[in-house]
Amino acid sequence: MYDFLPPNCTEQSSSKELRQFLSPEGVLYLIMDRPQVHNAFNREQIENILLTLENAAENENVKVLVLTGTGANFSAGGDINYMKTIGYNSFKENKEDAQNLAFLMSSLHEFPKPTIARVNGAAYGGGVGLLCCCDMAFGTLETKICLSEVKIGMVPATIGPYVIKAIGLRNAHRLMLTAEVMQGQQAVDCQFLSGLFSVEEFNEKVNTLAAKITHNAPKAMEITKALLLNLAHQSINDGVIDYTADVIATVRESEEGKEGLTAFLEKRKPKF
Repeated sequence: MYDFLPPNCTEQSSSKELRQFLSPEGVLYLIMDRPQVHNAFNREQIENILLTLENAAENENVKVLVLTGTGANFSAGGDINYMKTIGYNSFKENKEDAQNLAFLMSSLHEFPKPTIARVNGAAYGGGVGLLCCCDMAFGTLETKICLSEVKIGMVPATIGPYVIKAIGLRNAHRLMLTAEVMQGQQAVDCQFLSGLFSVEEFNEKVNTLAAKITHNAPKAMEITKALLLNLAHQSINDGVIDYTADVIATVRESEEGKEGLTAFLEKRKPKF
């Protein structure tokens, strides 16, 4: 069932519908395992992913996170059975529910370690939010992505900020309002995906990239992610210039920074 995993992965503490496997290099594979509903999420799944992200952020053995799904598709967004209750909930109940999903998106977006969405099959609705919250996302020519909310009278509200950051405002206008399906290269062109791999090479390419990232300095990657989040959409001014100078000055005097520079000058592998 998990034939895309690299060898020697060990299963971590998992729930029935959200499985976790850690590679020897430190890649945590977070697998949505609800293929019967195309990995759509309900309240329990949202809570499970949130808890897993919290634990993984604190686990020094985890260096990279790969988010994916079992079966034919990455994620269909909200579970139909879960969504049936929406029309009967009060405004307060619906807002609390929406805030839980918004908190999930925020937590994934701000996760301190590199994140990769392995987009197998289709991603629709809220599932698109998940891949947009990751640092990078990869698919195949068969990958289909659709912001489908307006087709059923809904709005991509909680995922909206992350979709706009990922694909840009102009693309967001078109794709949120038309609910067009973007497949393969189209999904790359509109920036849903960082790149495409052939179906035959998909697993190997994603696994190789994730493993390669684990060789980078962990603290430097964490600081770089924070830098990216802080600089996004900011104007370049004196405050930003001063902030970036502070960041690099702090890194240069850190033990990790000194080790990395020394190893580079001595032409050896750093000991991170």
